Amino acid sequence: MAGMEPLELARRLLSAGPICDRCLGTRFARLGHGLSAAERGQLLRAAAGGVEVNSEDCWVCGGLFSKVPEWARRAAELAQGYEHATFLFGVHPSPRLEAVQEFLDERFPSPWAEPVRRELNRELGRQYERLLPEGSEVSVDFHRPDLQFIVDLETGKITMKVASAFFFGRYRKLVRGIPQTHWPCRACRGRGCERCNFTGKQYPTSVEELILPAFLEACQGEGGHLHGAGREDIDARMLGRGRPFVVEVKAPRRRTVDLEEIAARINEEAGGKVEVLDLRPATADLVKKVKDLHADKRYRARVTLERPVSEEALREALAGLVGEIKQRTPIRVRHRRADLVRRRRVHQATGKLLSPTEAEVEFLCEGGLYVKELVSGDEGGTHPSLAELLGIPARVTELDVLEVLDNLRLREASLSCEEDNAHR
Repeated sequence: MAGMEPLELARRLLSAGPICDRCLGTRFARLGHGLSAAERGQLLRAAAGGVEVNSEDCWVCGGLFSKVPEWARRAAELAQGYEHATFLFGVHPSPRLEAVQEFLDERFPSPWAEPVRRELNRELGRQYERLLPEGSEVSVDFHRPDLQFIVDLETGKITMKVASAFFFGRYRKLVRGIPQTHWPCRACRGRGCERCNFTGKQYPTSVEELILPAFLEACQGEGGHLHGAGREDIDARMLGRGRPFVVEVKAPRRRTVDLEEIAARINEEAGGKVEVLDLRPATADLVKKVKDLHADKRYRARVTLERPVSEEALREALAGLVGEIKQRTPIRVRHRRADLVRRRRVHQATGKLLSPTEAEVEFLCEGGLYVKELVSGDEGGTHPSLAELLGIPARVTELDVLEVLDNLRLREASLSCEEDNAHR
């Protein structure tokens, strides 16, 4: 049928059996710009001299289009109570429709055709929008819709997937002894035992547990996660401007929330343990950017030395740390991280003695460098180290992250997310 004219193909389709306007129009989807499939099919039928056919009698869809209003109504019922600016419909084809589509493509090939299921998706969307309250501003989003509906054409079942809501911010951890996220009890692995007082947790709380509840309540979500740009040690504080993070709220009923109110509640209820700042809307794309961020960081450490040293010796040793550091995965984390030798840089290293055997030092270094091991040497795993250059054992007794110097790419990404949400 190479080179067949549209009208000739339409006549062949009409002669094959009763076919509704929509299914007829899908075989000529790339013709007649601005026309719907039904309008295109109606014009071709009139030109070819065909008789009108109801969807229920159509040998292609078998009445599927007559069910669209009911499916759209059920989808609107599922969506009640869920704030959304975007949506998308999809269908799971029945074996019958797949077989008919294959037959159409083989027996009535058309360079202008599109699958019938695509028109079903479109019509479901049109019908759904008509059922929404007056003034609702929603649009179809093929990339990441707030609500996605799937209609199983075989069973008629409709499922709704609610996309997570995302919020960017920074947190300051003002006390020691708190992990970033929930840490299951080592003894019972989260099941609950006497050692953890049947909480299932190694630590009473976490940064995530102090931040997440306010978001869940405001968004009426069903759960969530805190995605941090790296994480500080449990016994380290996170000071300065804080560590960038993205909160993900799963299955939210509300997406537009008062972030100033959420921040105030978190900061009050955390009781001086954690503070959040710079909250703003975000998108799922920012999660990866935050988690992949390798920002330079500034640290302050209190260091205990095995024997007394002079200010001059400390100053020379710190100067010797500036430059490239070869660091094997520390012994303390080797059980859960790949055993590799990484090359990282120390940009600045300064300090002063608090006593002949105690010092306060500051490091500005590349992301991914373990500062405790930079001081101790980790049994030779880090070279050079402060202990190696001083010639005596040294260890960190207190550690603070003073600043996470996130790069321009992350700042631009967060601003872009804010603009995207503002335009939705």
